[in-house]
Amino acid sequence: MTTTLTEPAAAQKEWPGPLPGAEPLPGQLDRWLASHGQELVAIRRHLHSHPEPSYHEFETAALVARELAVAGLAPRLLPEGNGVICDIGEGDRVIAFRADLDALPLQDLKDVPYKSTVPNVAHACGHDVHTTVMLGLGLALQQLHREGRLPGRIRLIFQCAEESVPSGAPRLIAAGALKGVSAIYALHCYPQLPAGLVGVRSGPFTAAADTVDVTLTGPGGHTARPHLTADLVYALGKVIVDTPALLGRRVDARAGLSMVWGAVHSGEAFNAIPGEGHARGTVRILSREAWRTAPELVTQLIKDVVAPTGAHVEVSYQRGVPPVINDRMAAAVIAGAAGAALGPERVVEAEISMGGEDFAFYLDQVPGAMIRLGTGVPGSDEKHDLHQGDFDVDESCIGYGVRVMVHTALAALATAAF
Repeated sequence: MTTTLTEPAAAQKEWPGPLPGAEPLPGQLDRWLASHGQELVAIRRHLHSHPEPSYHEFETAALVARELAVAGLAPRLLPEGNGVICDIGEGDRVIAFRADLDALPLQDLKDVPYKSTVPNVAHACGHDVHTTVMLGLGLALQQLHREGRLPGRIRLIFQCAEESVPSGAPRLIAAGALKGVSAIYALHCYPQLPAGLVGVRSGPFTAAADTVDVTLTGPGGHTARPHLTADLVYALGKVIVDTPALLGRRVDARAGLSMVWGAVHSGEAFNAIPGEGHARGTVRILSREAWRTAPELVTQLIKDVVAPTGAHVEVSYQRGVPPVINDRMAAAVIAGAAGAALGPERVVEAEISMGGEDFAFYLDQVPGAMIRLGTGVPGSDEKHDLHQGDFDVDESCIGYGVRVMVHTALAALATAAF
């Protein structure tokens, strides 16, 4: 591996070797990782200090493509230049791995040498780590392929715009990212777990995340004469209270549906009933079946709630992402691989998250699984949470992530279930 980036003068800690109880990597990959770990840290820090927002990941994609090309691979940039697809090895059957490239529109609040140099843009969700781990996976597997020890074909998908709506996954799929793919895997940073642990589960993993906009209009007037108006503030109150309550009676509780309003506005004066009001919120669902019927159901319930008030209502229901439902067999493969990579006691059951993740679009096409990569500092009570300006990771998680994904690639290629 060769990189033009400057290696960090001092890493957070020694580059992690195999943990007690873990199986060594094939070939000389343990030695290879030990000698190239600081280069991967350098790449992560460069990405962290040069974040790019959704759909503008041009320099990030170019860096990924350049590093892969230097290793002798043939990466393919998307026509827009903000994503990369790269195959390693040979064979008709393909196992894919996905990383996301984009950063969030947040200010980086950390005081570190690799702090973001871009105002109001920061890698506060760990996509710099995801990209670095997948790049390390590709470089390690290319090393195996050179030795004739890679028993199949692996595809790396470096995706734009995971954080936006509409998101980038459908674009990568349209560009052929899943052509010939039998299964797909991904990981996500998780600061609630210390570095060296991963969280795995089959079934629901993250929720669908949709947006609802409600606009009410009607005759306003004096608060002394509400009977001459549509009383939009009262109507809005009905919408924000009754709609979530009614959904709980119309949808199976096991679907894991949550409707929460984040913005409500109507009027200015305390003694004037306004003529227009707005509410905006999210609908999150763990069940694919419930998600498919949600737009029609939510829209109709809102109209039914408003009807007795006399107000006119317009509902805009915007699809976000489907729920991530991890395939049972794929989850078993990556759980076993993670146990081999880190030791069985370092694989824990992941919690379900009501957050959204557009990896779900890939899982609608092929079986696969996402896991949570521990990024917290072992022994520390301080947790730098996702989507916060002070988010950071214990960089040893990069090495652990590469080990898990190398073992997963080899295990998935050896599995006849896909």
